[in-house]
Amino acid sequence: MLQGFHEISFPFSVARGARGGPVRRTDVVTLASGAESRNARWARSRRRYDAGLGVRSLDDLHAVIAFFEERRGRLTGFRLHDRVDCRSGPPGATPGPGDQPLGTGDGETLVFQLTKTYGGAHAPYARPIVKPVAGSVRVARDGNELVADVDFVADVTTGKVTLLTAPPEGSVLTAGYAFDVPVRFDTDSLDIDLSAFEAGAVPNVPMVEIVP
Repeated sequence: MLQGFHEISFPFSVARGARGGPVRRTDVVTLASGAESRNARWARSRRRYDAGLGVRSLDDLHAVIAFFEERRGRLTGFRLHDRVDCRSGPPGATPGPGDQPLGTGDGETLVFQLTKTYGGAHAPYARPIVKPVAGSVRVARDGNELVADVDFVADVTTGKVTLLTAPPEGSVLTAGYAFDVPVRFDTDSLDIDLSAFEAGAVPNVPMVEIVP
């Protein structure tokens, strides 16, 4: 559950220069025989970012400082646009209602969680999507697109889709959407050396995904 979260996006002009991606934690033990034993400590991946490369002007720097202060450092979460992974389908494609599985109807269930599946043949990973972009969610039942606010409602703060009529048993639900990543700053201090910045050095602005 997300606590202390502001439904506001990190400055886009800075976010588009951020670097980072998914992180996993795996214990690897080498046995006396030389064989390995591997154990995944995290069931879900967690993304880490550094937005320092996106700070390219004093205006950007001022915007980041103001944003950091309003979030009180690590205290409060916010939205981040990850332009590498921000849609239900390929990065350059418009989200379509058939992009991702949403669930299977049982004649009773109304609420379904948006997810994005990575991989397929061996061990697909279903990532919960909790911060879809407002107005971007599209849903289909058995390939037929439903109408937003008539057939379903999407909660952009949780990623839950509520159908207004329970889908028939066995019906296949799919969805498409754009989404942000819920993150927080991973530091309580911004160490900014203005002389170094003017000489081309970039500040360190670390952020970490808030896993629901």
